[in-house]
Amino acid sequence: MIYLSQLHGKDILNIEKAIPIPIEKLFDFPNHPFKVNDDKEMENMVETVKQGGIIMPLIVRQRADGNYEIISGHRRKRAGQLANLKEVPCIIRDLTDDEATIIMVDSNMQREKILPSEKAFAYKMKLEAQKHQGQRTDLEQTSDQVGRKLETTGKIGQENGDSQTQVKRYIRLTELIPELLELVDKEKDGMAFNPAVEISYLKEDEQYILLNLIQFNDATPSQAQAKYLKKLSQEGRLTTEKMEEIMGEQKPNQVEKIKLDADKIQRLLPKEVKTQKETEEFIIKCIKEHNQREKNKRELSR
Repeated sequence: MIYLSQLHGKDILNIEKAIPIPIEKLFDFPNHPFKVNDDKEMENMVETVKQGGIIMPLIVRQRADGNYEIISGHRRKRAGQLANLKEVPCIIRDLTDDEATIIMVDSNMQREKILPSEKAFAYKMKLEAQKHQGQRTDLEQTSDQVGRKLETTGKIGQENGDSQTQVKRYIRLTELIPELLELVDKEKDGMAFNPAVEISYLKEDEQYILLNLIQFNDATPSQAQAKYLKKLSQEGRLTTEKMEEIMGEQKPNQVEKIKLDADKIQRLLPKEVKTQKETEEFIIKCIKEHNQREKNKRELSR
């Protein structure tokens, strides 16, 4: 969705001047970082388009070949395709590459749900575009002196509810190999954001080795493991054997917890066992006695 606050004054005046453009003449923005999925949300959008058409025009710019490049509206175009529309309403703008990039990012960041990989590449693209326009980026600076002019990364984060540091951390994710970045996007059984940032400092070949170990162990690195891997990599001491050793360690959250049915146990306990501590001590005593009986049986059978 495009908000009026995102448009310049002349755009507001011209917003009704949308013209219909054939869908086959509309092409995606180069390296568009936001995914367009044929999911349930898209199904709902298609139904809305079938009933009332596309209300909010796409924003495009003309290409040298006479076709058009979508700046904002990739999902609306897809919904139009699935709804069998031949053409969709578009507003044509005369924009430079950097201006188009900034508008593309800003319009898509209004989405309710954004994947870490989408935000990572979006932040990187916008930062590069603003750098081309001569604005300060200071991406590698880490000191934040009081009274210093807010960096571009800080401004970008401010516009999207992230701190300056968090923007930089998102951009670090773009250094991950695609397969590891996909793990960061996964809601279940994926890799957590903070360890992923640390892993992004590993060399490409090291990341591929780590990917194989993640798949073999069916476990992603913890924050502590990721930091250790990064440290060894930067020191030039990260070998395959060391990575296997680190990833083979069992993390506390991987230890399977034993769940007991309290009601069933309570019915079998002696009446004098009442508190949780007494119950625990009784169970431990029974286990020890069982183990001792099994040991005695093995010794007698020798």
